[in-house]
Amino acid sequence: MSATPALQQYATEFTGHRAHLIGVAYRLTGTRADAEDAVQESWLRLAGLDDERRTAIRDLRGWLTAVVGRICLDRLRSAATRRERYVGNWLPEPVVTPYGTPVSEDPLEAAVRDDGLRMAALVVLDQLTPEQRVAFVLHDAFSVPFAEIADVLGCTAAAARQHGSRGRRALAQADPPPRAELAEQQQVLEKFVTALLAGDLAAVTELLHPDVVLIGDSDGKGRTARQRVAGPDKVARFFLGLLRKYEPGALTRGGPVLVNGDLGMWVPSSPGREGFLPLDEHVQGMSLRDGRIAVIYDVVNPDKLTRITRPS
Repeated sequence: MSATPALQQYATEFTGHRAHLIGVAYRLTGTRADAEDAVQESWLRLAGLDDERRTAIRDLRGWLTAVVGRICLDRLRSAATRRERYVGNWLPEPVVTPYGTPVSEDPLEAAVRDDGLRMAALVVLDQLTPEQRVAFVLHDAFSVPFAEIADVLGCTAAAARQHGSRGRRALAQADPPPRAELAEQQQVLEKFVTALLAGDLAAVTELLHPDVVLIGDSDGKGRTARQRVAGPDKVARFFLGLLRKYEPGALTRGGPVLVNGDLGMWVPSSPGREGFLPLDEHVQGMSLRDGRIAVIYDVVNPDKLTRITRPS
């Protein structure tokens, strides 16, 4: 059956809200596939209404935002169980784009230019309960009233407000590094790579924040740190040790990329050769604090790299 003229008009309006909804869903779930599925499901729910119920919607953007929030809440609750079986640390699926290329029209690649979608912020959001995450994100990032969030969560407005407050407090206590200017990021990254290739332990250590931490994500499907590596000396020695395990030049065959809007590195896989290990594909993001590298995010799980845009 073909769409009615009224439904075609809603389809046009939905397209105009799609970028916003993708940003909402990715901020809530941390995965591209879940975000895109949630947005598609929100359209199916809208299209499934009869004309009378659709015309009763006064704020279509708000209605769709709440629907996406409800879908993402279900996915977050399911993900909590799946992650109990996850091997090692879990990081959000990175949104990777080549560095220095024209701005993409992809809605998610545009969305991650928002400071709230940087990797450092998403990692903290992932520590919240599903209810806290939905309440905090919908209210603080998208100004959804707590009365409407209560409908999404299936609780009272007071309880929804409490969930949001707890999420806000957790984010403030975690104090994720703010987004540094790209020029500063580029300068630090270039110095870091130069020091690594020179094998200069002191120079590498100097570029790392005193509280630096390396977080690897592989789910046991690639080589990275399974536990967090903390402290400048340990992180520096970890990277310098890697250089000795892979054939010369293997770690420099990639190039700079944007990882959720911040500068990072893409390293392609290589088969290795006698005496050297094969190299998995890596996407490494970073966050700076006070001009030094405070966090390094090393995503090796191939399931999270299927949708990235690689440098040409």
